[in-house]
Amino acid sequence: MSQADLSRRGFLGTALTAAAGLAAEKSPAVSIVRIKNGNIQAAVEQALDLLGGVESLTKGKNRIMLKPNLVAPVANATTNRDVVSALAKIMKKAHKDVSIGEGSAAAEGFNAKGQEVFRTRNRDLLNRMQNHVFETLGYAELGKTLRVPLVNLHCGDMVKVRVPNGFVYDELTIHRSLAETDLLCSVPIMKTHGLAQVTLGMKNLVGVFPGTVYCSVRGCMHDFASKVEPSGTAAPVVDMMRANKMGLVVVDASVAMEGQGPAQGTPVKMDLIIAGANPLATDMVSASVMGFEPEEIPTFAWANKAGMTPAKLDEVEVRGEKLDGVRRKFARAKISPWPSIRDFWGVKEIA
Repeated sequence: MSQADLSRRGFLGTALTAAAGLAAEKSPAVSIVRIKNGNIQAAVEQALDLLGGVESLTKGKNRIMLKPNLVAPVANATTNRDVVSALAKIMKKAHKDVSIGEGSAAAEGFNAKGQEVFRTRNRDLLNRMQNHVFETLGYAELGKTLRVPLVNLHCGDMVKVRVPNGFVYDELTIHRSLAETDLLCSVPIMKTHGLAQVTLGMKNLVGVFPGTVYCSVRGCMHDFASKVEPSGTAAPVVDMMRANKMGLVVVDASVAMEGQGPAQGTPVKMDLIIAGANPLATDMVSASVMGFEPEEIPTFAWANKAGMTPAKLDEVEVRGEKLDGVRRKFARAKISPWPSIRDFWGVKEIA
């Protein structure tokens, strides 16, 4: 399908219709399930069942992309492979065409050397880096075992998608496989974050900005976006939300991270799976579990500006565990606006 075909055949219309559907939904449901005796598969299944089951959640959708958060080849900072494995098995059992896509931020020996992190658009370097991340974290083995293809979202065939009324971008470049998927399922690890306060289902979309266009560590994207808002993250994430078909979030809160996330924080054992078909509602519930108020999170405010709902936590129907029974006040990250760090972190470029 050509780029023109994508536009003519209503790809953008489908995405905007989905966003409008989120806005029209009066009481989006979010499930919270405890992981018992280490059985992640059972917890993921229960979380989806509380939302109506996989058949309902994926009705009319055959091609499913699972998007974990594999920011770097560091196990305690990335989505638990068992959560992604559980989802892949569930989707395959429902006869779905499943893939796993990611564009990691950095890896030692590629665009990171000691404490120094570099930006790059180099296709060969980004390809080798992503393969290394998949291999190190066990996703390469998972893909082979389950016969699920891994997609490097940094490189390959790209298409441009228009974003009418975008906050930062009028159009975005994304991997063709992402554009042609029927449902994007974000599978983030629950973490605090030094730019965005938290990184959950929506913030996980930073990993779909291809490095060959927006640079690794998304330095080029952050530079441009920080002219609109200081985090250089929240507004472009909402633009990307409107440029794809994300309709399911499954938050890995088996072992979360507090403090100086997304990579330097402290692991926190939570033993939870949180899921929802409304990305904003799911992130709001997840942030509340972490002890945050919705107004503390800039991504939520920008999502509301875009017309996405809910606006308040009490507009969400929580199923399964009660919020008060699982909430824990996470240690916050020190927040640094992008302009204050861009001159010394991720500023040098490797050709």
